[in-house]
Amino acid sequence: MISPSSLIMAVDSTLSSAVGASVSEKDAKALQFIEEMTKNVDSVQERILGEILSRNADTEYLKRFQLNGATDRDTFKSKVPVVTYEDLQPEIQRIANGDKSPILSSHPISEFLTSSGTSAGERKLMPTIHEELNRRQLLYSLLMPVMNLYVPGLDKGKGLYFLFIKAETKTPGGLLARPVLTSYYKSDHFKSRPYDPFNVYTSPNETILCPDSIQSMYAQMLCGLIMREEVLRVGAVFASGLLKAVRFLQVNWKQFAHDIETGTLNPKVTDPSVRECMSKILKPNPELAAFITKECSEENWECIITRIWPNTKYLDVIVTGAMAQYIPTLEYYSGGLPMACTMYASSECYFGLNLKPMCKPSEVSYTIMPNMAYFEFLPHDDSSAQDSSRDSPPRLVDLADLEVGKEYELIVTTYAGLCRYRVGDILRVTGFHNAAPQFRFIRRKNVLLSIDFDKTDESELQQAIENASVLLKEFNTSVVEYTSYADTKQIPGHYVIYWELFVKDAANAPTDEVLSQCCFQMEESLNVVYRQCRVADSIGPLEIRVVKNGTFEELMDYAISRGASINQYKVPRCVSFTPIMELLDSRVVSKHFSPALPHWTPERRR
Repeated sequence: MISPSSLIMAVDSTLSSAVGASVSEKDAKALQFIEEMTKNVDSVQERILGEILSRNADTEYLKRFQLNGATDRDTFKSKVPVVTYEDLQPEIQRIANGDKSPILSSHPISEFLTSSGTSAGERKLMPTIHEELNRRQLLYSLLMPVMNLYVPGLDKGKGLYFLFIKAETKTPGGLLARPVLTSYYKSDHFKSRPYDPFNVYTSPNETILCPDSIQSMYAQMLCGLIMREEVLRVGAVFASGLLKAVRFLQVNWKQFAHDIETGTLNPKVTDPSVRECMSKILKPNPELAAFITKECSEENWECIITRIWPNTKYLDVIVTGAMAQYIPTLEYYSGGLPMACTMYASSECYFGLNLKPMCKPSEVSYTIMPNMAYFEFLPHDDSSAQDSSRDSPPRLVDLADLEVGKEYELIVTTYAGLCRYRVGDILRVTGFHNAAPQFRFIRRKNVLLSIDFDKTDESELQQAIENASVLLKEFNTSVVEYTSYADTKQIPGHYVIYWELFVKDAANAPTDEVLSQCCFQMEESLNVVYRQCRVADSIGPLEIRVVKNGTFEELMDYAISRGASINQYKVPRCVSFTPIMELLDSRVVSKHFSPALPHWTPERRR
């Protein structure tokens, strides 16, 4: 058996202070695999590209660029263009329509994974092949061995995770189209996974695989309450999903208490497989029912997670990128529990993991595993970032050649046939683990708001809201949720920001004047082009519309009713769909405008 201290030092020198729990042989192998991959990044990447090009050499797509069997990087980079989803849409549509010839991949496309992004108003279809499940499973298998270095005894209890599937659709050619997590949860890799004491969930498979998200949530929460003392970690995919589960408990705790007291399941749960598995778990427990009634009937829900699940060691949720806004609310409900962001993945490809999962959310960095795909990076400050034309290909950098502190757009080449595909994520290199760069997720590339020459992206809007939120602190108020749109119905147009607020003391709520100052502070925080347009009167005063509590939950429910995946749902940071805007406007309780022009002076150029 390898000693714990040597393994901790092997994974990262900074882990020497991690908990020295005994390390199993299985964990030792996983940690050693991470070491091998991260020490030999460039050679692994060269091998991966060679494998992809060799196996897909006879595909229609690669033949188009006359590689003539070449599998080296120089030829690949000189002949194969960098592309977007729109560039590949004709090929993807042919596959979706039933064309089984090797268009993108030499292996048959097994299904499409639906991306949370859209193209022309429709969800993107990402082609995948059967063996990708093995790669995804491999990455999942690395998460707990790393976590075990930091948190002892996770094999002595269970995880309360709120996991959901979305009913799949079929393309005209008969291929399944579904979110990546639905694909994984419905696979034998998940359903028939071998027993692992470090990965025992309170939720039986039947509750996770229930296609009705409300029944699924109800059963999973009920299981979590019944096994509350066994729960060592609480999680969901995104922070927003975990907050939805807390809200679900707030609304339904009386029914949960009734079910537990009587040992009978709510008749609204009609799924036969769920009812059958719950009959083995749910037994009369008046004492537990009384406890839940006592805790949940109180108006104060601060620390509710640790009050209900007292042995919880951490929250397992993604709180990077747009999810960062949920951190204060999660801290309120959990009493400041650590939040572990364990992995980085998308529908296009699974990328890597966080080797320091117990770090602060603001310090989260992901290490890309070089065996998952072939990765290239477009410098984000490069003028070529604006030009992906085939006549003048952008200058891309290999995984092993990145520089600390610089930002890049992620480009992937996958076994399933995506070649030099722009994922749209902007990453910043924060350091290295061995030879593998580590990345902080900065934002999605797309611009959110624009009225005139201004262009405001998600990270700018997020920062502006954080800056404005400082004014709310003395009122014990925070922004729970937000979205925006560019209102161009009037001249000049202006930014509209919808805020849902969490006010701890209604008697000390922020005044109209304070909220107007929040509008002004947001404008002061936006970029110089926006402020110039405001001074030039080509953009009107920014407006904040405060909406009723629960509005964004209604927005999520509406999106799910229209086919969105509960696992992948994220609140849109910019809205334009009329029914959504009508829903938001119908919940507005107050409107506030910036009272003055933001500061702007002409830029001086050297």
